[in-house]
Amino acid sequence: MASQEIADYALLSDCRSAALVSRDGSVDWLCFPRFDSPAVFAGLLDDDGGHWFLRPVDEASIERRYLDRSMALETTYRTATGEAVVLDAMSIGPNTPDHDLAAQSPGVLLRQVTCTKGSIAFTMDYAPRPEYGLIHPLLHAVDGGVVARGGADILVFSSPAEVKLGESVTAEFELSSGQSHGFALQHRTSSQAVPDVWSSSEIAEGLNDVIANWQRWSTERQNYDGPWPDLVTHSGRVLHALSYQPTGAIVAAPTTSLPETVGGSRNWDYRYTWVRDASLTLEALWIAACPDDASNFFTFLTNAAATSMLRGNDLPIMFGVGGERDLSERSLPHLRGWRDSTPVRVGNGAWNQRQLDVYGELLGAAHRFQDQLGDLDTETQEFLVSAVEAATTRWTESDQGIWEIRGEPRHYLYSKLMCWVALDRGIELAEILEAKARIPEWKAAREEIATAILDQGWSDTAQAFTQSFGSDHLDASVLMLPIVGFLPVDDPRVRATIDAIAERLTDDHGLVFRYLAEDGLEGEEGTFLLCTFWLAQAQALIGETRRARETFELAISYANDVGLLAEEVDPAGADLLGNFPQAFSHIGLINAAWAISQAEGVSVA
Repeated sequence: MASQEIADYALLSDCRSAALVSRDGSVDWLCFPRFDSPAVFAGLLDDDGGHWFLRPVDEASIERRYLDRSMALETTYRTATGEAVVLDAMSIGPNTPDHDLAAQSPGVLLRQVTCTKGSIAFTMDYAPRPEYGLIHPLLHAVDGGVVARGGADILVFSSPAEVKLGESVTAEFELSSGQSHGFALQHRTSSQAVPDVWSSSEIAEGLNDVIANWQRWSTERQNYDGPWPDLVTHSGRVLHALSYQPTGAIVAAPTTSLPETVGGSRNWDYRYTWVRDASLTLEALWIAACPDDASNFFTFLTNAAATSMLRGNDLPIMFGVGGERDLSERSLPHLRGWRDSTPVRVGNGAWNQRQLDVYGELLGAAHRFQDQLGDLDTETQEFLVSAVEAATTRWTESDQGIWEIRGEPRHYLYSKLMCWVALDRGIELAEILEAKARIPEWKAAREEIATAILDQGWSDTAQAFTQSFGSDHLDASVLMLPIVGFLPVDDPRVRATIDAIAERLTDDHGLVFRYLAEDGLEGEEGTFLLCTFWLAQAQALIGETRRARETFELAISYANDVGLLAEEVDPAGADLLGNFPQAFSHIGLINAAWAISQAEGVSVA
């Protein structure tokens, strides 16, 4: 049974695909060549799902970190006989200043172990299992490595160590101070030519390029100057690592089916682009990384959504990273799931849900990057105008809401609020979008939404704004009321709502649940880190900076040793739950830190 703690993993990314490597040196998740491709290693979800471990033979102490301003992972092992450093990264191409990060990613996972003191023996086991463990490939030794063939995949494994072939590829070797071994794993499809193995010098050069490229990107893009700078800039790199550079798409997380409760069934595939998550990611990157390519994302959505809204349909809420629309959900019954949490799912059944909030997040991101929108093509302008128009005509309708509740549609307050945001930001963008003639109608609709929220969204019983019209149930998403500027921060209803959530929608530690109302799904879920950061952000906005700092510090205390956050925290303990790392959580961290810095009068670039 796969049982490694979720917090034990670190992320590797080439801005096209991703791997997770554990503290003890096992790559237990890897999808090639895209984030949403079938996994080559799925040991995260089943012991028979495939892995590649590289670790000392003897018991060792372990320390790890991302090298300065990069996503290259350095793990230091110390044994009774010596010390060694393992450097793990996904290649992102040569270090040249004339292309974007990962524009020439070759699709290679690199690992290098170097003995830095004494001598140390290592053991390695490489067990590729393409298509989520369904395939045990044919292994064929070649000079300097091993070629694996099975299904649609060809994997070329480069190894300077002498290996043994069986069900997997194994090796043991000993290094003395100053000695290194480099390993590489390349992916091709069965229709492509088999590439050559990488030499030790090519592996070393590839790792140097990874570090240099990430550091160059960080230097050029990141100039945050506020509290918690290391966490904020690191979160910015994590969010960029979750972007699919060929199209501009951004995934919600690089994993599938890590559960919201151990042994539970709330297990979803997050390796896709939600309009909501990606839009909020862009807004967070405005603080943490100052991206200058936001127009790529809007162009991606324009092409992916095509004429959907022009034909009278809703804006689709999510896409594959290449723009695919049909993300039908299915189960993989041969996988036992993380700690027997089944089912393991690929695809996502929410792909065809109605979620009206997406118009607001989309226009909010466009408004944040309005300085970059001057050169938008006509199609993208029309796409954004169509989103505002959709909010104008559909805000009165019910939907599934931000939390994708799989029950009957309701009139969720957050969805109404985001339709208000779409209109509010659309009005400010009207000139750029060449839609000034639409302003009077948009203003009238904005006022209608505001009146409805104030009349129907407030509960005298709860003494707070609530989850849906006519409900008394609290929902953390209403914390966005002051954050998006719907109500002034000195409105007594804002403070009452913030206090109600802090007092009645938190666990014993102070972490915030999304909601506690019945949602039609079996099982329970943990507290939600994004919602906890929302609480900190809202507290900062109303001037309660001490409480905001306390809430923020509580949330970041659940980051693992390399600064990564999952989606949720187990209320019964301190274990991370849900897909990992989670873009939402790092978005929340960045926005809350920035709000606190603003409230405290700290200048932020």
